[in-house]
Amino acid sequence: MAKKTSASVAPVTPEIAPQLAATVVATNGHAADVEAPFIEVYGAREHNLKNVSVQIPRGKLVVFTGISGSGKSSLAFDTIYAEGQRRYMETFSAYARSFMGGLERPDVDKIEGLSPVISIEQKTTSRNPRSTVGTITEIYDFLRLLYARTAEAFSYATGAKMIRQSDEQIINYILKHFNEKKLVVLAPVVKGRKGHYRELFQQIAKLGFAKVRVDGELLDLTPKMQVDRYKIHDIEIVIDRLVVKAEDRFRLSGSVQNALTHGKGTMLVLDPDTKKTQFFSRFLMDPTTGIAYDDPAPNTFSFNSPYGACPTCNGLGEVQQITEDSVLPDKKLSISRGGIAPLGEYRDIWIFQQLQLILKKQKFSLSTPIEKLPEDLVERLLYGVPEDEDADPKKANYTEPFEGIIPFLRRQMESDSENIRAWIQEYTQAQECPECRGYRLKKESLHFLIDGKNIGELSVMDIAQLSQWFVGLEERLSERQNVIGRELLKELRKRIGFLLEVGLEYLSLHRSVRTLSGGESQRIRLATQIGTQLVGVLYIMDEPSIGLHQRDNERLIKALQHLRDIGNSVIVVEHDKDMIMNADHVLDIGPGAGIHGGHIVASGSPTEIFKSGSLTSQYLSGERHIELRKKKRKGEGNVLALKGATGHNLKNVSVKFPLGKLVAVTGVSGSGKSSLIHDTLYPILNQHFFNAKRDPLPYAGIEGLELIDKVIEVDQSPIGRTPRSNPATYTGVFTEIRSLFASLPEAKIRGYGPGRFSFNVKGGRCETCEGAGLRTIEMNFLPDVHVPCETCKGRRYNRETLEVRFKGKSITDVLDLTVEKAVEYFENQPRIIRKIQVLNEVGLGYLTLGQQATTLSGGEAQRVKLATELGKKDTGKTFYILDEPTTGLHFEDIRHLSDVLQKLVDKGNTVLIIEHNLDLIKVADHVIDLGPEGGGGGGTIVAQGTPEQVAKAGKGYTGKFLAEELKVSKYADDKVAS
Repeated sequence: MAKKTSASVAPVTPEIAPQLAATVVATNGHAADVEAPFIEVYGAREHNLKNVSVQIPRGKLVVFTGISGSGKSSLAFDTIYAEGQRRYMETFSAYARSFMGGLERPDVDKIEGLSPVISIEQKTTSRNPRSTVGTITEIYDFLRLLYARTAEAFSYATGAKMIRQSDEQIINYILKHFNEKKLVVLAPVVKGRKGHYRELFQQIAKLGFAKVRVDGELLDLTPKMQVDRYKIHDIEIVIDRLVVKAEDRFRLSGSVQNALTHGKGTMLVLDPDTKKTQFFSRFLMDPTTGIAYDDPAPNTFSFNSPYGACPTCNGLGEVQQITEDSVLPDKKLSISRGGIAPLGEYRDIWIFQQLQLILKKQKFSLSTPIEKLPEDLVERLLYGVPEDEDADPKKANYTEPFEGIIPFLRRQMESDSENIRAWIQEYTQAQECPECRGYRLKKESLHFLIDGKNIGELSVMDIAQLSQWFVGLEERLSERQNVIGRELLKELRKRIGFLLEVGLEYLSLHRSVRTLSGGESQRIRLATQIGTQLVGVLYIMDEPSIGLHQRDNERLIKALQHLRDIGNSVIVVEHDKDMIMNADHVLDIGPGAGIHGGHIVASGSPTEIFKSGSLTSQYLSGERHIELRKKKRKGEGNVLALKGATGHNLKNVSVKFPLGKLVAVTGVSGSGKSSLIHDTLYPILNQHFFNAKRDPLPYAGIEGLELIDKVIEVDQSPIGRTPRSNPATYTGVFTEIRSLFASLPEAKIRGYGPGRFSFNVKGGRCETCEGAGLRTIEMNFLPDVHVPCETCKGRRYNRETLEVRFKGKSITDVLDLTVEKAVEYFENQPRIIRKIQVLNEVGLGYLTLGQQATTLSGGEAQRVKLATELGKKDTGKTFYILDEPTTGLHFEDIRHLSDVLQKLVDKGNTVLIIEHNLDLIKVADHVIDLGPEGGGGGGTIVAQGTPEQVAKAGKGYTGKFLAEELKVSKYADDKVAS
């Protein structure tokens, strides 16, 4: 499946929605009748499409299905969406288009009946750490407004409710509570700050005031008066000294207003006899301590604004800390052999001499292993010696106290040098911010409460809990809060409801978008689109069911049907059986992948597709099947045992992973699969085998590490973010191909080495595009556009390099070969054929060797990674971890994948897959099912054993669906030795 263009310009805006709505006539509140009944595509030839002409009904839920790489995305995204996007651009003025450049028309004769198009793709929404589920769904924006307008403020010092008073209230209070008493009226001008304040005292004197109160002491203003600049001071102007009487109200009123003016809204009164003070403020203020808050605004609650962000972590919720473990990774080493990692091995420099003197005084040396040094001595080396106590003044070479390794490294974090900061980064670990406890906001913002909750507490609740908190909230609010918040509460409930509708109740608003899977981020955008309530729009989606358990499929389908029912057309590129069966219309594209695809093999309702006899219909009807093994592998009898995992929502999980088997970890979305595998098990193995820096989530212990020799994780992240990366470079086969070309007689005569055939170094490449084959045109506020290089016409190399040929093909021609063709072309080159053959085996025969990594889907990128690992010689003791390898795969491709994984396990390796697809779960040897629910309701092991045992146990959702699947499954003759 070719990946879509990364541009997601939505050719529709809220401003034009009313015009669109005018063209839609609703019928009985169901699907709308729009002006044109079909989207008609004539002669589509984009990528591998073979002059396709098709009618797609509007106002319906339409599913494009077919084998991976058959041309589904080429038709949906690269033809229909690209044309909609181009037409939107054409509505701009010629002046605006001159800045953006034109979008190329897709290779199609004509498209009629096209509505404004919005694409919702798999790609993760943002890599920005400041982007959260709350910000991209706009729920957090509504929450900020709710808190700014209705929350009550409390003091962070005493917990008392903050009050604000008018000038009149302050005067009445003083008259009532201080009647007939002596009072000093003061205006605070400096509060808890250092400085000598000479200029301030001069300024106060010029204003006509004679006295000030400095640090609780009343003083006369004198010429050149100043205070100790290194101490913290409180300074107030003495505005008036008076005896409070009702008849002197006019004088008191003038003094109060004068004090509030000079004190910028705050003042205090002092009882000279008892020395007690009381604060008053026009703003929110704690009357006991005088702490005042600014009036709340929406940005007071924004962690992306300096007005709301925690000053310690700058609104990120975590800080980079240098820890003892990162500085002393291996305590068996001595300091001279590099035991202190940032310093490296011994050199004759100042810091090693310092350490040597401190150690010598305690009768140790630099060659003593760190584990044999006393704990208090290690503490002194790391955190410093306050006085120069360890050095004998007669013998020492230094007189400065030693600051310690960790304080020294912390100072370097502020360095202007990027290289030094990058060096320090290697020894830091992200930890929860101690100031805001991970809430990202400053303490004042966290002391505005609604129903006893601050905005940070709401943002860390999962969506299901948050939805529950809003139930009956009006009864718990005051009348004023209800009047102000009525519309906001309605909008919040609606948007939270949309997230629940698409099966994301286990996420929290606080969750960083970077940590979401492709399917989760796509469903969030789907929920956001449902919230916009646009009509007359064509939505195109790319496998929204990715990462979704069968249980939640129904909710997703209902959400898509809701989009359809309010008057939109919905096209979904999908392989999921439930989605296909619930569609109004299905387009099956095939019959094969790549050059073998590009035809419409069946079209019609799901029932009509059933009768078509296409590859998809054969799997839907049960005619074709992914077969099971009767006997499961016994494995090696050894296990990798993880004990007491408690990270995120895991509830003290202890689990045994049997080695030498195909293990599936299952469970509903948010049940804790990623927390257990990605965030706990994988970092433990990665640290053990490769000294990785990333720390696992908390766990009690692990046993059996000695039984495996390495860990390999194959996830769905791209294999490259630029057009320079491709399957040939990623798998390493391109290095072998370049060596082959360099060994040809023509290349030897010309003196060409392997580097001549690289498009990443000078010499053989086209210098106009620097070997990219494309020129990048920057589009300012739109995504960059890539156009073919005008010099080499996209061939990447200069003319001389292309004159060297192997079997009649130049290096560019080889990059243009499909994997399938390359297998035949390199049949007599064993070093090359091994790696290309594996790409073919994992079902990627339709890709070209030089296909740009940016055009690969998540599933294709994952299979390229898998093929890279399979192409290596394995030891039979490798532990593979795969994250939803069925993403983007048709039933037939899953069969291929299953065969490849079984071969890998047959060699003695352990393969662990995190999976929702029942076709792959049922062929596993061992299933570990987490749940029973997502978020707080998950994090425990519901069932484990063979697929049959999990199905029979009847616990959890996976078991129920697995039982249904096994009823209709067929067993193959068991030819594998158990």
